[in-house]
Amino acid sequence: MKQYQSLAFLLVIIGALNWLLVGLLQLNLVSSIFGANSLLEKVIYILVGLAGLWLAYEKWGKGGKK
Repeated sequence: MKQYQSLAFLLVIIGALNWLLVGLLQLNLVSSIFGANSLLEKVIYILVGLAGLWLAYEKWGKGGKK
């Protein structure tokens, strides 16, 4: 379970850095690397979103209660 949390945390950090670059420099690294509107770009965004939901669940949902 710790490995999933570490992977989710890494994906959320990557997503946060991407949004920082979009806000500051209007540079979307995910689109630049994987191509705008590509399937891989969409998969990356989905994984980042799922990672955020996983971390929220672990923190505040049933997973956080011990």
